[in-house]
Amino acid sequence: MPLTSPSTARQAVGTADSPLRHAATADYPELPTEVHALVMGHLSVADAVARRYRRTRQEFCDLQQVARMGLVKAALRFRAGDGTTFVSFAVPTISGEIKRYLRDHSWMIRPPRPVQELRAQVNALVPELGQELGREPTPAELAARLDVDLPAIREALQSVGSMRPDSLDSQQGGEDGSGLYEYLRTGDDAYDRIDEMVSLAAAMQDITPWERQLLHLRFHEDLKQREIAAELGITQMQVSRILANLLDRLRLHLSG
Repeated sequence: MPLTSPSTARQAVGTADSPLRHAATADYPELPTEVHALVMGHLSVADAVARRYRRTRQEFCDLQQVARMGLVKAALRFRAGDGTTFVSFAVPTISGEIKRYLRDHSWMIRPPRPVQELRAQVNALVPELGQELGREPTPAELAARLDVDLPAIREALQSVGSMRPDSLDSQQGGEDGSGLYEYLRTGDDAYDRIDEMVSLAAAMQDITPWERQLLHLRFHEDLKQREIAAELGITQMQVSRILANLLDRLRLHLSG
């Protein structure tokens, strides 16, 4: 979306839901000369700030647009001669634009505001602390540096998945390029029978220990009726009648 005048630029950069794909390129000759020079000379600053907040390659492309929009906004507002360098003035503006974008547009499942804000602090601290330590900082180290509780840090780190959950079709790095859905439990899994097992357990509360032993011998030990009769000291006919009656009671309980 080309900027054709300073007023158009101000209007465009103030619209959070329409980030500029080319917010800072030579396609904007009608920007004031000093603004154009600041923007073109500090594209790398905007991109560096965007990288601090990105999670995926696609997300970086989106954040780069927002960051460059913030760069234009900072260039339009900057006044030289007040003792502040442009970089120190622009970085907070760019970060603010990115934080507002993430807050308002990126969460598919929105966590509480304190979690969002802490996540932004963690994202900004990780590369700085990582460079200082020479490795990825642990949650405990992040908590100590930010002076917050460790559970809060862990919650902020886990909230990353709320922004853009992985697609079920996303590849998981296997040699066969399998999608995430192939690693989920299938319909043959015992988890699909949890409701049935819970209901059966409730129904079993009404049977006697002797009846429970009968069911165990028949369905767990897989004994024949004559073998059960010998085990319990009753006739095979009694086993058949008691077992049929018992199963009818259980079915009635489960259907109700």
